[in-house]
Amino acid sequence: MAGNVVELTDATFESTVAGADPVLVDFWAPWCGPCKMLTPVVEEIATEYEGKAIICKMNTDDHREAAVEYAISAIPTVMLFQNGQMVKKWVGLTTKQEMTAAIDELL
Repeated sequence: MAGNVVELTDATFESTVAGADPVLVDFWAPWCGPCKMLTPVVEEIATEYEGKAIICKMNTDDHREAAVEYAISAIPTVMLFQNGQMVKKWVGLTTKQEMTAAIDELL
C-alpha cells in the first residue's frame, strides 16, 4: 500500500474504525479489475487527507470477518465510518469527488 493508506486486517479493523474519525475503508481483492482502478484514487485521498481522516484498504480474500460482518457482496465496496458507525457506502466504482465530499461533511 502507499505510505498513507492503512492496510487493515480482521484483527485491526474494529479498533481502527472505532478509534478515529472519519475512517474510509476500501474493501478490495487482488483479482478485481475495478478494485485496481480505484486504488490510485484511494491513495490520492489518503495523501490529501493525511492528518484529517484515516484511509484504509482491506483485502477481502485474506481478511473475511469484517467483509462478512458488513455484508460485502460486491467489490470494490467503500465505506465511510464516523464514531465507529458506517455513515456512507458505495458499491462498485465511485468518484474521488463523491468520497471526498462525504469525508468533508464529517470534518
